[in-house]
Amino acid sequence: MIDTLASTRTAADAVARRREIRRESSRQILRALGRSLVTFALTLVVVLVLWVGAIELFGISSYVAKGPADVWAYLVTDDDAGEHVALLRDQLGISLVDAFIGFVAGLVVALLGATAFRLSKGVEHALMPVAMLLRSVPLIALAPLIILVFGRDVTTVAVVAGIVVLFPALVNIVFGLHSASPQMLDVVTVYGGSSWTTLRKVALPASAPSFFAAVRISVPGALTGALLVEWLATGDGIGSTIQTAYSQVQFSLVWSAVVVVTTVSLVLYNVVQVIESIVLSRMGMTPRQGS
Repeated sequence: MIDTLASTRTAADAVARRREIRRESSRQILRALGRSLVTFALTLVVVLVLWVGAIELFGISSYVAKGPADVWAYLVTDDDAGEHVALLRDQLGISLVDAFIGFVAGLVVALLGATAFRLSKGVEHALMPVAMLLRSVPLIALAPLIILVFGRDVTTVAVVAGIVVLFPALVNIVFGLHSASPQMLDVVTVYGGSSWTTLRKVALPASAPSFFAAVRISVPGALTGALLVEWLATGDGIGSTIQTAYSQVQFSLVWSAVVVVTTVSLVLYNVVQVIESIVLSRMGMTPRQGS
């Protein structure tokens, strides 16, 4: 009878602990959502202040420089606002697809490369300096060569956007894999675990904060890379729209396109941050700051 009561009490305690963990996880998610919303709002305020302040400070002509009110009118209140929004929506869709291709390609290569570095110090010592050397070459200098080799289609977009994503993601993920607890690695090794087992059981879970930091950096980076290729090569997307509008002196369209791209980048960054907070809170981790 005593054993039965003890077992029942233990089971009840376990259920209570699980409920408390779920409640704490929910609180962390709500806090993450709140922080993201506050950060997003503050970022918008800062951008608007800098935007208006720069125009006033440098005395830029209103013919060239468009303020928030001008962009609002172009996208919302003008008679042709619907056509303007439709144009930017269609071109933005192309840019987002281009950026997604480059983002996935760059992140996958970075993850595979970081895994290879973790499994083999020789590979890391041989390839990491090469990666850093390539990273130091300005992308605008590489872009014409990439266009010459791969042509003016989606392949070039994937290569350039992937390069933008690859190097920051590689460095972050490698850092995360090397931050695994030595004690936990030793435990797995003592029990006969191979290098692959220590990677899968210890290093990869420990690298989750760094992985999400890499994703946060990579999302706007992939979009920037896609815009660069659209500007230089493909003739599609927001990048091409900005170039064409600028050459045709359609400055309202130029500023509106920049505002749309900036807003989308901020939204995607904050969405990744919320997902990161949810996943890491369920893993009992905290997000990596300062990335």
